[in-house]
Amino acid sequence: MDTASFQKPAAALLERCRKFGIKIVTAESCTGGMIAAAFTDIAGSSDVFERGFVTYSNEAKAEMLGVESDLIESRGAVSEAVARAMVEGAIANSRANLGIAVTGVAGPGGGTTEKPVGLVHLAAGLEGQPILHREIRLGDLSRQEIRHETVMVAFSLLNEILDQADGVSIP
Repeated sequence: MDTASFQKPAAALLERCRKFGIKIVTAESCTGGMIAAAFTDIAGSSDVFERGFVTYSNEAKAEMLGVESDLIESRGAVSEAVARAMVEGAIANSRANLGIAVTGVAGPGGGTTEKPVGLVHLAAGLEGQPILHREIRLGDLSRQEIRHETVMVAFSLLNEILDQADGVSIP
């Protein structure tokens, strides 16, 4: 899978955030830092990209982002509730005001009937705005294809939350 396809959308997001003084943070599980890498592959990204958390384990989600262990246990790590808690925790534990979180089943194993391979929950948050959530079910793709598609959906969700805040005072 070619990560060069990330260059254009990542650069456009960085420029858009730069215009408004917005800082970005990522909280990634199934993508393992691919979103952060896409941003930091671009020279000059340090004025917008604040930090990234790779919270692959449940313990990391709890320790680094403050996601309640009870929430992970009751809803599962791959859930809307955990994705929302991850983005809230990422923003709270950084100097960023825009965050994206992803948690999913990239496969090829680990899927269940209820949470099959290709199920990913994403959440984007911007201070002062409601958190946006997106559930995607990518189905029978390779692990790399699932991760690649997740990054592209993350960029789309970040643009969507910025669109909704357009004209609103951004903190």
